Amino acid sequence: MTNVINFIVAAVLSGTPLLFATTGEILTQRSGNLNLGVEGMMWLGAFAGFYTAYKTENPVLAVLAAFGLAAFGALIYAFLTVTMKANQNVTGLTLTTFGIGLSLVMGYAMIDSAGGAPKVSSELRASLAPADIPFLSDIPYVGKLLFQYNPLVYLGIAVAALSAVYLYRTRTGLNVRAVGENPSSADAAGINVTAAKYINILIGGGICGIGGAYMSLVTANGSWQPAGIVNGNGWIAVALVIFVSWNPAKAILGSFIFGAFNSLTNYIPASVVEIPKAFYQMLPFVLTTVVLIITSIRKSRENSQPAGCGINYFREER
Repeated sequence: MTNVINFIVAAVLSGTPLLFATTGEILTQRSGNLNLGVEGMMWLGAFAGFYTAYKTENPVLAVLAAFGLAAFGALIYAFLTVTMKANQNVTGLTLTTFGIGLSLVMGYAMIDSAGGAPKVSSELRASLAPADIPFLSDIPYVGKLLFQYNPLVYLGIAVAALSAVYLYRTRTGLNVRAVGENPSSADAAGINVTAAKYINILIGGGICGIGGAYMSLVTANGSWQPAGIVNGNGWIAVALVIFVSWNPAKAILGSFIFGAFNSLTNYIPASVVEIPKAFYQMLPFVLTTVVLIITSIRKSRENSQPAGCGINYFREER
């Protein structure tokens, strides 16, 4: 039973950066824009979060910095696609290249300045360690399963839950979904399409950046490792958006399922089946491919991509 609990906990920890990235991309796509730059925004957030934590030893400022730099990347994307009507797919891919490149350049400059691989202080790592909630954390099994995670795990769940309330329980969220489905009709109804797109693209990008900060501060244990910090999680998140039917509430469970596949390699005894470790590391990407195939075959209006997603809106053609 203990091994099962440990496996679930590992799945949650591994799935949390996916939860941030998926939630952020859902907000972007619900407003009618397909941003394939999630990987790049996560890299920007990873660097900004780490660098700020390294310099200030303040986890709150680190999260805000990660949000801010990733939102800046999203702002570039928004300007090019919403204002300049550039191709969304090409712009998103360019943002990925830009985000990875800029983060690596600044990261290597930081390494040169520090005289080696920099690492945040033990005090800051302690502030991001699993919480110890009095009484609740001590409950057998349940305590570890629900009440012993680091603060960013609870933040990710809260962000996803609030995003679901925002999209499905508020008038503003209804307007955003209307923009994503049919921007011409939304415009005719008096909704500011451009503002809705900009706001949600920026917020969504910033949330993706927090996922990147999680990977540099928690997954990498507060050390800057230029090789593979984000490790393709941005691309998995894009597929996860489809897997959870563009619903932030479903993203909570969906991201933890993908996190379980990421963690599987540490919980399969080598003596049981002689399968290379690389096979288990490949499984999240295999699942991503399967999800894309299934959703392309399945035809459901309720669970389909917003009709206006990926299509630039030209107001003069309304």
